[in-house]
Amino acid sequence: MRTREEVLQYALSFPNVYEERPFRDQGWQLVRVKGSKKTFLWIYERNGYVNLNVKVDPQWRDFWRSTYASVIAGYHQNKEHWNIIILDGSIPENEIQRMISESYDLITDSPTKRIYEAVKKIPKGHVATYGKVAELAGDAKMARAVGNALHKNPDPEHIPCFRVVNAKGELAGAFAFGGESVQAQLLEADGIEVIDGKVDLKNMGYNKK
Repeated sequence: MRTREEVLQYALSFPNVYEERPFRDQGWQLVRVKGSKKTFLWIYERNGYVNLNVKVDPQWRDFWRSTYASVIAGYHQNKEHWNIIILDGSIPENEIQRMISESYDLITDSPTKRIYEAVKKIPKGHVATYGKVAELAGDAKMARAVGNALHKNPDPEHIPCFRVVNAKGELAGAFAFGGESVQAQLLEADGIEVIDGKVDLKNMGYNKK
């Protein structure tokens, strides 16, 4: 991902967003959320490279800056909450997409964001059903949305989607990060017994309200 066109195409794939060029310098593009009109992505050029300003969770801010030399503190905005991504080819495309996605989630109160936060709450040694995750995320009716969100999990290391099973305790045959066998291995490493592709929800289910 090196060009404005590629960035804009990805940014406009998010729900309820639009592009705007509000400044006299038409080289500045903003991607905003409809309704609130809040901006989650700035696109412009500086020193020969396309630059992106993205909002960042303070707990991830320094991680991104230390991992990639081309991610620096935002100088147009609050340096505590904004990073600049310099598109010089040194950052993998999936990481750029992840930072843009995280910016969008921070700007919006999206169901996807709430789902990921709910999954983070499932403690080691326990599992939760799709319905339980939906309940924890504030809407017990969006169990199907939970499955869709976890299939696109941007950070499996910190969002433990392998701890989510169906209402019968069955593992996901189409587990997005390696299939049922990988999910079983991760659960067993967590101390959860898996028998014939199922876990015991009575003993291992996470039931916190």
